Amino acid sequence: MPELPEVETIKNTLKRFVLGKKIANITVNWGNIIKEPDDVEEFKHLLIGQTIHDIRRKGKFLMFALDDHILISHLRMEGKYSVVAKEEAIPKHTHVIFHFTNGEDLRYNDVRKFGTLHAIPKGEEFKEKPLNQLGPDPFDDGFTFDYFYEKLKKTNRVIKSVLLDQTVVAGLGNIYVDETLFKAGVHPLKKANKLTKKEVKAIREQAILTLEEAVTQGGTTIRSYVNGQGDMGMFQQELFVYGQENKPCKNCGSQVIKMKVGGRGTHVCLNCQKN
Repeated sequence: MPELPEVETIKNTLKRFVLGKKIANITVNWGNIIKEPDDVEEFKHLLIGQTIHDIRRKGKFLMFALDDHILISHLRMEGKYSVVAKEEAIPKHTHVIFHFTNGEDLRYNDVRKFGTLHAIPKGEEFKEKPLNQLGPDPFDDGFTFDYFYEKLKKTNRVIKSVLLDQTVVAGLGNIYVDETLFKAGVHPLKKANKLTKKEVKAIREQAILTLEEAVTQGGTTIRSYVNGQGDMGMFQQELFVYGQENKPCKNCGSQVIKMKVGGRGTHVCLNCQKN
């Protein structure tokens, strides 16, 4: 699943190709992706004739700023965007196509069909689902130590599960949570309300640093993630524990193991991350 760095990379790539483009028509081949409004024809009516002025990101969500609406897109497991000439062959699993007046298409392709699109009136996007349920982005001013510490003190869930909770902090997923906890020296099964201030400080700082580095590398290519132009991210070369099971820890040489935490595959060095 694309996480914050991948979505940030896709955002930055798409901005180079779609800003200022006007939507002439929309083809919807899989209506279940359209969540708001829940009528496909109404969705098309709202957006046809609109121009894309900006693309922003909140957590793992892309936000296309149009004339009157914000188009909110979540890629889920394997959603991808591409910008191509309308004459190009349409690949299988292309479910939504935004046809621009200049003859280009913005195509949304999703093998798993889990992605979502919401068209929300401008100014209302943070007042209703899905964005109103999100916690602060790790790069937001609101992701302070005090905010984070208080959130963790109020739950006895294990820290891995808390970090995956998008209502606590938006944008972290399985890859970057594993990497963050390794760099912070914290075991993923440690209860959040048992963490020391030093540990909370380390987790917060390492989350931000890890995400910043991943953004500079264009994200992580695991399975099928690519950016908006088909280029792969390179952060997988920097991974310490994720996907490194049975390999020696790059820090101490102990074997990295894989375990289940809250149903999610979790990578840990038991020597560097003691519970």
